[in-house]
Amino acid sequence: MEAMIGEQVGTPARSQQIVAVAHELLDESGLEGLTIRAVLTRSGLARRAFYDCFSGKDDLVLAVFAHTLRLAADHFAAEIRALPDPMARLHHIVEAIVLGRVASGRSAQGGRRRGAALSREHLRLAESRPAELQAAISPLIDLIAQQLSDGIAIGQVRPAPPQRLAELIYNLVSTTVHGQLLAEEITLAAADDRAELLAQIWAFCRRAVAADK
Repeated sequence: MEAMIGEQVGTPARSQQIVAVAHELLDESGLEGLTIRAVLTRSGLARRAFYDCFSGKDDLVLAVFAHTLRLAADHFAAEIRALPDPMARLHHIVEAIVLGRVASGRSAQGGRRRGAALSREHLRLAESRPAELQAAISPLIDLIAQQLSDGIAIGQVRPAPPQRLAELIYNLVSTTVHGQLLAEEITLAAADDRAELLAQIWAFCRRAVAADK
């Protein structure tokens, strides 16, 4: 499936170069700054080189999602290994998504622009390219599902299909965070607002899945 989201004829290295440029443009100018012309100008590539890798802008945005969430899932998986139990690990993942720790190493303002841009695109692509978007976010959903499965095995999480529970949790968290990011783009809301939002989301998620409610 990943070959459908960013690697057609072009080499993986060239696709990765283009995705990296897309990240920079989103950080600097948001969605308005991410155009094929801007990507070509920044990367120095010819138009044909772009279309060897991507069929258009939507394919590029899907590749940005896939790259971002694959890295996030790998990073979160490494962070949670030492945590004591599945519920603690799940809390860490939810916290990282809500607080925006997916975009580590970039400026807060740049991360806000990119987050708001991808939030708009997430909502649009969920309607126009649902299968490809689902493939892009699957590494993170799979990581959440693994914690739920582990929790079911020890009686910490109520018995239910873990993949379905993971999808519900991801959809709740991501939709709420998308709305927050779009609001922050306009109002530059304080970090305390995100911390309060985290507490509310986690309380809801925990009550939805915990075996000891």
